[in-house]
Amino acid sequence: MNVLVCIKRVPDTGARFELTPDGRDIDTRNLEFTISPHEECAVEEAIRLIERHGGGSTVLTLGPEAATEQLREALAKGIDRGVLLETDGSEWDPVATAQAIVEAVKGLEAAQGAPFDVLLFGNESADAGHYQTGVRVADALGRPCVAGIKALEVDVQDGTATAKREIPGGWEVYRVPLPAVFTVKEGINVPRHPSLRGIMTAKKKAIQRLQPPKPEMQLVKTRLRKPPERTGECEILGEGVEAVPKIVEKLKELGVI
Repeated sequence: MNVLVCIKRVPDTGARFELTPDGRDIDTRNLEFTISPHEECAVEEAIRLIERHGGGSTVLTLGPEAATEQLREALAKGIDRGVLLETDGSEWDPVATAQAIVEAVKGLEAAQGAPFDVLLFGNESADAGHYQTGVRVADALGRPCVAGIKALEVDVQDGTATAKREIPGGWEVYRVPLPAVFTVKEGINVPRHPSLRGIMTAKKKAIQRLQPPKPEMQLVKTRLRKPPERTGECEILGEGVEAVPKIVEKLKELGVI
């Protein structure tokens, strides 16, 4: 089988963010970048599908030259080849991103003479969280799509896939024909760490570069706003059993008891 997984280069969400002076972008000078957590799980799922059924896997991202770092991380884990839709680093909205991916998928499928059986996306990116790209790609390609899945099984013999989406109190189960598109949530698996051998091998793998034309943006970002930082206090009431009366007094003061 043939699997394509799409990822996005995002700032490390554990870092402290600062805005540029005009308030329209994040100052990235002191930030580390990574793959969105949902997309890390999508990468792992792609690797597991190929390990289980055989075939080939491709990782694709849209972004600047620096995004090759995230492609090579996926290659080091076991993805076979990487594709960079190279941009100048400016932000693309979901419509433009999906359009670029659709054109790339059509070109890659034409070159390999067969469609990708499975297209995997993260359910949403860790930065913008639009929840749109995978669904838009599926619609443009005319392929079935199941979003927010936490389990995926592929039956190569009859050309179908069974996807499960978690809901309160149970699961929704979908069976769709291949080729199909799936957006993955954290929890579907536990992503592996790249081995030293994988890291060294990934450095030698060629990354295919494509330059998609940037269409007119449908969403225009005017500015970003940082939420106010939360502050708190810590009061030590004592140690051991001697602290119990003070704890009870404090709970009464707070109206808890």
